[in-house]
Amino acid sequence: MRSFPASYIAYLVQFHATRDYFECHELLEEYWKEHPGDGLSELWVGLIQLAVGQYHERRGNRRGAGRMYAESLKRLNEADLGAVGLGRDQLLDQLRVRLAAVYEEKETPYRDMNLPIEDTELMRLCEAECRKLGARWGAESSMDNEDVIHRHKLRDRSDVIAARAAALAEKRKGRGK
Repeated sequence: MRSFPASYIAYLVQFHATRDYFECHELLEEYWKEHPGDGLSELWVGLIQLAVGQYHERRGNRRGAGRMYAESLKRLNEADLGAVGLGRDQLLDQLRVRLAAVYEEKETPYRDMNLPIEDTELMRLCEAECRKLGARWGAESSMDNEDVIHRHKLRDRSDVIAARAAALAEKRKGRGK
């Protein structure tokens, strides 16, 4: 029996139940950074980019979504998706369709993507986590939930801003300015 990282299961639950794609990005990015030698870095980055693509597309940023989908497709095309319980051909086909759709001239209503989970144990773990959270697997995005749709604008970034300012000050200090 395969084991799956808890962060990956949480990513899948956020992706399919809460549809909080920003949180998907945060969860998997943290895991990826903490496990650089696990051999799945490109796969994790591809899944992060896929979630960011969904985030941008739902917000109406088709150009940003297209960039993320294209990058995700490149990475996931080379990845062993079966290693994380996903159906390779189905996922890549969905991603190609999504990429083409965001570049079409006509506006189409946003629809959430569902990842093709082929591993039954992974599916069981995800459904169990949904029950714990009181979330429903496969729920559609709530298009009026501003907290989820515009998460990047609403979060507290004071720690990031302070870290950037400190790094800039250190850089200037190194230059003797």
